[in-house]
Formats: sequence, C-alpha cells, structure tokens
Amino acid sequence: MPLPIEDYALIGDCQTVALLGRNGSMDWLCLPRFDSDACFAALLGHPENGRWLLAPREAVRGLRRRYRPGSLILETDLVTSEGVARQVDFMTPRSDLPTVVRLVECVEGRVPFAFELIARFGYGRTVPWVRRVEGGYTLVAGPDALDLRTALSLQFEHSTARGDFTLHVGERAAFVLSWHASHLPAPSPALDPVAALETTQAFWADWQRHFHYEGDYREEVRSSLTLLKGLTYAPTGGMVAAPTASLPERVGGRRNWDYRYCWLRDATFTLYALMIGGFENEARAWRDWLQRAVAGDPSQLQALYGPAGEGRLPELELTWLPGYEGSSPVRIGNAAVSQLQLDIYGEVLDCMHQARLIGLPFDPAGWELERWLLHFLESAWDRPDEGLWEVRGPRRHFTHSKVMCWVALDRAVKAVERYGLDGPADRWRELRSRVHDQVCREAFDPQQNAFTQFYGGRALDAALLLMPLVGFLPPSDPRVRGTVAAIERELMEDGFVLRYRTSQVDDGLPPGEGVFLACTFWLADNLLLQGRVKEARALFERLLSLRNDVGLLAEQYDPARGRMLGNFPQAFSHVALVNTARNLARHGGPAEVRAAADMLDRA
Repeated sequence: MPLPIEDYALIGDCQTVALLGRNGSMDWLCLPRFDSDACFAALLGHPENGRWLLAPREAVRGLRRRYRPGSLILETDLVTSEGVARQVDFMTPRSDLPTVVRLVECVEGRVPFAFELIARFGYGRTVPWVRRVEGGYTLVAGPDALDLRTALSLQFEHSTARGDFTLHVGERAAFVLSWHASHLPAPSPALDPVAALETTQAFWADWQRHFHYEGDYREEVRSSLTLLKGLTYAPTGGMVAAPTASLPERVGGRRNWDYRYCWLRDATFTLYALMIGGFENEARAWRDWLQRAVAGDPSQLQALYGPAGEGRLPELELTWLPGYEGSSPVRIGNAAVSQLQLDIYGEVLDCMHQARLIGLPFDPAGWELERWLLHFLESAWDRPDEGLWEVRGPRRHFTHSKVMCWVALDRAVKAVERYGLDGPADRWRELRSRVHDQVCREAFDPQQNAFTQFYGGRALDAALLLMPLVGFLPPSDPRVRGTVAAIERELMEDGFVLRYRTSQVDDGLPPGEGVFLACTFWLADNLLLQGRVKEARALFERLLSLRNDVGLLAEQYDPARGRMLGNFPQAFSHVALVNTARNLARHGGPAEVRAAADMLDRA
C-alpha cells in the first residue's frame, strides 16, 4: 500500500530533492536537477520502479522525525524492541555532483537494519549495469551513473542491492550515493560522510544568519522559508512550484500534472515571502530570473519555464508507471506552457513594481522590458484566455485575467508617477480605466452580489479573492464583500476553500479535487482586511494544523479523508503561509501593501 503523501519528508541541495517516507524508503529522486529523469520513481508506482530503503528489520514501536533547526537535514529517531537508532539523511551543498548521504547510529541496545537499493533510470524503466569498484559499487545506464560508497557488503540480484546489518550501541553505518554523467570518471576521492554532515550544517547555519523575521509564527515562517530555499534552483534563482510530478488532485483521477517548473504567477507573492524573511539575495535572484525568463517577444510569454528559463516543456505520458494509488496517466512536462494566460503579464509587472518599492537595485533594461510587455498587452488584453487555473477547455474572458491586466497597467502608471520612469502614462491610465469599467460591468452578477469566474457566467472562483489583495477594489467595497461572502457560502468544504466547482468547468477531465490551500490562505487575508481578525487567525491556525510532522504542505487537502493531495511539497502553499503570517503579525503586511493603491488611480 503506498504511503500517504503527508508521510514524506524532503532533503535537498538547492538543485534537486529526494522524498523519504516514514518507512525509511527514498521513493523519489531526480538527478541532477529537479526536472531530470527520476532514478527512484516508486512514488508513482512500485518499489521495482526504483527506491532506496534503509530501515530497522523489526517493527518500529516509536518514530520521531525533525529537521535540524533552519536546515533540510532530516533526523529520525527509531525505537524498536531491542534498541534505539538515530538516522540522519541529507544532501550535500552542491559544489560539483549531487550527493545523498544516509547515516544511521545505534544510541541504545542493538538494532538490526535492512538495506535495499533499486535504481531504475528513466522514471523507473531502465535497469542499470552494476559493477564492483573500490569502496562500493557503480550503477550505469545510458547517460547516467550512480556511485554507492559503503563498507557494507551487498548482494545484487537483477541489479537490486540488498544487505542486512546490525548496529550495537555506539556503532554507525554510512552510505553515500553520488550521480555523475556516465562518460565522466566517478567522483574521487570518496566523500567523508561525517565531514559532509558538518559542511552541510555550516551551509544552512550561514544561510539562516540572514533570517530576521520577528513577528508571530516565527518558527512556522522559518520552516516554510527553509523549504522555499530548498525548492530554489541555485544556479539561476528560479523556484520550482513543487519537486514532484503527477501526484493527483484526486486519488484515482486524471488531474495529475508535472510541477517541477517555475510559474510566473508565483512572482509577487514569492518576492514578498523572501523579503519578509530577510533573504534579499534570494529575492534579487528570483527577480533577475524572472526578468531573464520573460525576455524576448512578449507575444510568446509563457506561464511557466524550466529552472534555468527553458521554454520547451513537452508533455508526455509515462505508460509504464501506474501512478500514485492508480492515479493515471503519469505526466511529465506540462502542456500549459503553450496556453495563453493573460494574468501573467500583471504578475510580472507587479513583481517588478514591488521590487522597486522594497528597494531592490533598479535595472533600466528591466523597465524597457516592462514597456515591451505593456505594448503587447495593450492590443491583447481583451482576448479570451485559459486563465489562472490553466483550464484545458475553451478560452474564456476570465475575470482574474482581466483584473491582472488592470494590475499591469496600474503598476506601469505608478512607475511613471512615483519613480519618474519614462512612458505614456496618459494612455495607460485611460486603458486602465477602460479595463476596470469592463470588469465591473461584465463580471459582476447582481443576483449573487458577487463577481464570477468569467464574463457571462455564474460560477464562482477563489481567484476572485485576489481582487482586493492586488488593489483592484478596496476590501470595504460592497461587491468585494459580496464576493467573499459568496465564496464562503458556495466554495467551502469543512472550512477550507475550493478553487472552483470542477463540475462547472468544461475541461474534459472528471470532476473532483481537494480544497486548495493557497486559496484558503487568501481567504484568511481577506477576512483580516475586513477586520475579522479572530476568524482570520483561527483559519490560519487551522491551516497550520494540516502540516505534516516536519512542517510540509501539499497543494491540496481532502477534508473527508484527512489526507494531502497534489504535488508535494508545494511552494505556493508555503509562500501563502509566510505572507499570511506576516499579515497577521502587524499592520503593513503584503495584503495591505498590495491593496493600498491610490483610490484616485482606480478610475
């Protein structure tokens, strides 16, 4: 039986991650990057699709996991009938090759252990050739090679390594697994695992020196920001939405997508989250990644890119993998890359505006790029598109997309008015007014006293919660209050928010998904802006209670089954957590700052 999604923890080196279950099995690892082929893909199939198990042979009577403070070094205490062991799993800071280290030490009595390594390259499909080398083993298939260094003598059968060993109090076993391109020599000399642990601890301690958030929920914010650091592709500054692919939005369903890429619409919230924590270098790197990724023909702007800014992300189905709990198809790549999503223009310009507002160094070339994007948007804003949620159905005039077109124009006007940048502010101001009027006329349903998902429709959409958060209308506006009330009435399940009712969206996929955690954080932000502080805090703390034992959140949640759904861990959920925590901590949080557009500017 597959583990629940929430039973996994993550280790990483800021270029890729591994997911480890509470049972000691590493079931997902893509090397050398987040979006590379997986060599352990049991998460989406069976153990024979690749995993690395290190666990007591006897039943575990007690288990406690935690990260060393401010790091992604995972410690697990294991209690059996004969003794107690402590396991430490981590990835070393990337200086050259990706390396996973697993250490286990007996701290009381004796503990027998089982070891099993099944490497299957190409997402669980390709069996490697194994040979013994000094100090360990090398596993090779096509362009990939894994080097396992251990003193343990292993038995190989069909390229599966197995071994049993027993540790007595004070004894330790170490395992080091490194990837390298198969045409290059193996890493040498062999890594000292104890020294590597010290180096990794020093890396995270040095990074944490920049953390200076002092508001409420400090440790929850620290935990989420540490995860976000782990989801950042260090060479470029891009942050992937999640390190997994095809974890389902409904168990057994077809809504299974690859999230190992960087989404532009996460831009402003991500910038705020990093700056809230004091991580200006990461914020600047993210802004710079964004600027590089969107450079070029504005009509070709994509909603998502690869970690280094790659634009080609073809979607494929891996027919040999059955999917998590039978949720198929398993998809890699993402066809949403070819969709028209007009809201991303607003996100890009809002992120650049907020970067100026919070004092990141100004780049004149960046403003020229913004003007180029606006030039395209002036002629494209009134087109139908696929919208924020990347619906795989007909294009529509999605309300959120139009609101974000307004945001793009609004931030451009402010760039001229507040920062003296050069641009046709009068023309932008007039168009901003026209967009605003159209949204208020075409997207508002008087019968529901609420804005709707798209022009002429009646369906609601949690993205409408962003209208006051981006300053389109003030939180006190009766239409905003009516929309929030309608969402509370129609899109809530067990106190959490759905994105929309999937049965009302023609996307060719079966209905049904979990509640969306980021949207529920947005509701908490709205409650706070409306002065409903106690309700906002109670909802936020309920969301905190959904985190697993090491503080991680997925994209969605199933209230009926009490289980996480969707790709895991999800950056957007943790970005929203950080922003809402700051909103609750004191006045002047991201919700107030983005909503504080000058009333005279709103037309």
